[in-house]
Amino acid sequence: MQSSTEATIYALLEDLNEPQRQAATHTDGPLLILAGPGSGKTRVVTRRAAYLACTTTKPWHILAITFTNKAAREMRERVDALGGTGGMTVCTFHALCARLLREFHELAGISRNFTIFDRDDRRKLIKKAVEEADLSQANWPPAAIDAEISHAKNAMLSPEAYAATANDWRQQTISRIYPVYERLLAEMEALDFDDLLMRVAVLLKTDEQMRATLEDRYRYVLIDEYQDTNVSQYQIARHLSREHQNICATGDPDQSIYGWRGADIGNILNFERDYPSTKVVRLEQNYRSTRRVLSAADALIAQNENRKEKTLWTQNEAGTPVRVIESENDMAEAAMIAEDIGRLSREGVSLNDIAIFYRVNSLSRVLEEAMLKSVIPYQIARGVEFYARKEIKDVLAYLRLLVNPADEIALLRIINMPPRGIGAKTIERLVEQAKTSGQSVFDVLSQAGDVSDLGRSAAKVKAFAELVRHLGTAVNQPASKALEFVISHSGLRAHYRAIEGTDDAPINNIDELINAAAEFEMQEPGTTLVDWLEHTALVSDVDAVKDTSGVVTLMTLHAAKGLEFAHVYVIGLERGLLPFYRNGDEGDDEEERRLLFVGITRARKRLTLSRARYRMRRGVTERTAASDFLDELPRNELEWHRLEAPRARRGVTTHAGGLPNDFDRWDVGTLVRHPRYDLGRILSIDRGAQRTIVDVEFTDGLHRTWALEFAQLTRVDPDEIDDVDGFQAD
Repeated sequence: MQSSTEATIYALLEDLNEPQRQAATHTDGPLLILAGPGSGKTRVVTRRAAYLACTTTKPWHILAITFTNKAAREMRERVDALGGTGGMTVCTFHALCARLLREFHELAGISRNFTIFDRDDRRKLIKKAVEEADLSQANWPPAAIDAEISHAKNAMLSPEAYAATANDWRQQTISRIYPVYERLLAEMEALDFDDLLMRVAVLLKTDEQMRATLEDRYRYVLIDEYQDTNVSQYQIARHLSREHQNICATGDPDQSIYGWRGADIGNILNFERDYPSTKVVRLEQNYRSTRRVLSAADALIAQNENRKEKTLWTQNEAGTPVRVIESENDMAEAAMIAEDIGRLSREGVSLNDIAIFYRVNSLSRVLEEAMLKSVIPYQIARGVEFYARKEIKDVLAYLRLLVNPADEIALLRIINMPPRGIGAKTIERLVEQAKTSGQSVFDVLSQAGDVSDLGRSAAKVKAFAELVRHLGTAVNQPASKALEFVISHSGLRAHYRAIEGTDDAPINNIDELINAAAEFEMQEPGTTLVDWLEHTALVSDVDAVKDTSGVVTLMTLHAAKGLEFAHVYVIGLERGLLPFYRNGDEGDDEEERRLLFVGITRARKRLTLSRARYRMRRGVTERTAASDFLDELPRNELEWHRLEAPRARRGVTTHAGGLPNDFDRWDVGTLVRHPRYDLGRILSIDRGAQRTIVDVEFTDGLHRTWALEFAQLTRVDPDEIDDVDGFQAD
């Protein structure tokens, strides 16, 4: 008779193929699982975690790290369903580091109730740092400084180390801002996202006792999506497994798509160098996609040189050919997709099985218009946008201030919200008094009578300080209860209830925030208000993708990682968009190719790749060039469609609105004038059904392509000129 443990182990391994079984049953020593898309990676990782808990160690000695809250939640649910795994740590890198920094806050030199600043908070603080560094905000915009400091922290460069490596005037100037920003963070007892990783990595490197304690606690370390780790995450993984070397890295170099935010593909490519005794298991059988989809993906990624060789294969059906559709412009592209989705819906396909991917968020606008026009319900994977709403940030600012009175960003946000007669001048005096006395602004609030020139505002400031103290009585309550108390007693509910609106009214969003807190409490029993605030600070776009049926999902290719859909559309297969070039400069084509590879391999049954011959970007309609990636796909697996728009007769003046009154006299060779580029000659006119596209060459040799309706061009009569800057009249 089988024991219960034997039965559990049999159930864990019964439905795994041989490579999956090898990965799941490996116990001691380093393991590298090279997992192709759709190869059952999550199943293997969860079975391995459960197998270790059943055969090798206690669940609480296992640490499993993922890259999104959604993935962590799903992994926890799967592992729990396998039984006997209570106490296992399953979380994201950022969540792990936030937890460790609260536990070891004294070693880190920070308050246990530190605030995690989001992007808007960081940029407000950077703005203040620029001012204190006596620099112009016009010349040093916070967004650019934020990105540079983030890159520095991802590379584990302190302000001093960054200054030592600054090799041009720009970096040398930023090296003046970076330490001021760090000082302001410390004064407000706050950390940014990058600090969470960097601080823990530094502690593990410098404090041997802490490192040894954690390595003993986490005797088996499993890291998912290892190809996306940056320097700090790599160091954390190395230090946590330095002695026992029981580290399992799961990932796929072909899906490394976050180099722009510090991920280092070398971490997975060099894993065997770091751990010479590594056992390597390749998961190459794909269970998700049809053979044609997989063939297209394999042919594309084979063009990359910086990878580990593997061959994807599947026993699935061949499926329909991959479609490549060329539309006249972005509006026609969106209309085509909406029409196609409508047909699928009428055939019985659930809209929940359909997704549209794009390289940049700006491409969603035209798609949204087409979805609305066709009455097709959709969702956009922009989870952070809910928490970026004004009313939500107002509520969260109150809660942040309660747990961390030093959080000046939160305090200044709500000191006059709802309006309570505390004006900008009063706030300025409070901030100045705090700076002069070396106190926090919150400390100065209760001493309003001692601040000069407050006048009648002193009583209002004191009343606000009393309100905050009253609200503080809720700080030890569960998050949902604390929310309800603060929203009611702060006056926010009454304030926002008075604002009329539709279903998207602020008060509805505030109620949804309470629901979110209640859901968190059910999923994470025993958590505190600090835990919930930490959770809201670490939300990502993909965490907001709902699995409810009846909506099409629109998202960036980056957000699509880890998801799958029966029907996938990837739009914008154009040079400059995919591959994407920032500011016209060519980027890392290998990473862009990996990004398209990720998009393609999300499709289970049907894949459509789309490009538009003309696309409006930054208010200008321009002619596009097809992405070179399309030429790398296997022609025998593709089905090409070139959608032609109806053409108007030459010389007709009844085009759509916005065309010049003398349009019947416009033709190739017509001289035109533009308010910025001056004199030019039309090289081509493409009279489409919706827009008329003109190519113009100007006297300085510059070529521009516009939709004539928006081009601000005027025709120049040849009789008016003889020869102007090289253009001779015909």
